[in-house]
Amino acid sequence: MKTSAELDAFAARLGHDFKEPEYLIRAVTHPSIASETRPDNQRQEFLGDRVLGLVIAEALLQADAGAAEGQLAPRFNALVRKETCAAVARDIDIGVVLRLGRSEMMSGGRRKEALLADAMEAVIAAVYQDAGFEAARDVVLRLWASRIDTVEGDARDAKTSLQEWAQARGLAPPSYEAVSRTGPDHAPVFTVEARLSTGEAERASANSKRAAEQASAKALLARVEAG
Repeated sequence: MKTSAELDAFAARLGHDFKEPEYLIRAVTHPSIASETRPDNQRQEFLGDRVLGLVIAEALLQADAGAAEGQLAPRFNALVRKETCAAVARDIDIGVVLRLGRSEMMSGGRRKEALLADAMEAVIAAVYQDAGFEAARDVVLRLWASRIDTVEGDARDAKTSLQEWAQARGLAPPSYEAVSRTGPDHAPVFTVEARLSTGEAERASANSKRAAEQASAKALLARVEAG
């Protein structure tokens, strides 16, 4: 099965030469354009999530032989969460090769975080199906390398840290209020305010409510820790 020049260029960015290109074609086919003769990438997404998890777990164990499970778990979660998968997908520009239905395309599907993350997992599965676990591991470790190196800082959950700070001082847990949602449906911007019972508050914006909560918690924690 032949691939387009765009898919060939994407495979080069991915760093894998597909012996069976149909695996890659399926991995970039969204359910919005699937048919009986054109299967979508959902089953590959399921598989790729597990392959990614195994590779990352193994990499974390090798990177820090003395780390306890309680230290490894947040690092693992930071590396496999949807936001990280979407960021890696953007790094290699998956969006340009996604095969989408017209409505999904018109609504900005090539930039949607959840869609990019799912496609990234499906592509990992495609490499695994095409050439086995070693090839998939090589791709993941190359694409995630810088994130693995810096994961300890990324793994610190700001909401948990802020709550622990408040509890240590006998305060109620912080509250989070969604202040606004702006932007088009395909690229929303959420603004959230984190507030302590003592009145201190900080606002932050991000392209998901969860990320905005984390960002506002991080800003408020930095403020109160600074004194």
